[in-house]
Amino acid sequence: MVFPKEVQAAGGVIVVDGRIAVVHRPYREDWSLPKGKLDPGETFERAAIREIEEETGFRVDLGEELPPVRYADHKGRPKVVRYWLMTVTSGAFAANDEVDELRWLAPEEAIALLTYENDHGVVREAARRLGLAGAERASQP
Repeated sequence: MVFPKEVQAAGGVIVVDGRIAVVHRPYREDWSLPKGKLDPGETFERAAIREIEEETGFRVDLGEELPPVRYADHKGRPKVVRYWLMTVTSGAFAANDEVDELRWLAPEEAIALLTYENDHGVVREAARRLGLAGAERASQP
């Protein structure tokens, strides 16, 4: 029996003034945290920085790593996504083919908007580590 190779991805929880960036991906019609797959030979850290810049236009510094998320992707393959807390160093959002809208939201608002339950846990943990109130009340499993 051949098992599918694990899909590896990386992304971030970008935080500015207690608000978290969430993005709308028109090709999936969903709201998510910015993330993307690793290129061949790329580290998770480098992929996280690259994907954030590609999807949002922001250059970022990596902060503390958050717990990874594991699930089956839309093709049924095992997938792992590693996330980091991130701070913006420069840049500005501009809509593109991958992301057509970005919103800065309080943690509980982000959880209410995010399409995937996996993202809810990432936001809750980021908010807890940053001491941001409210996320623990939103959309508890």
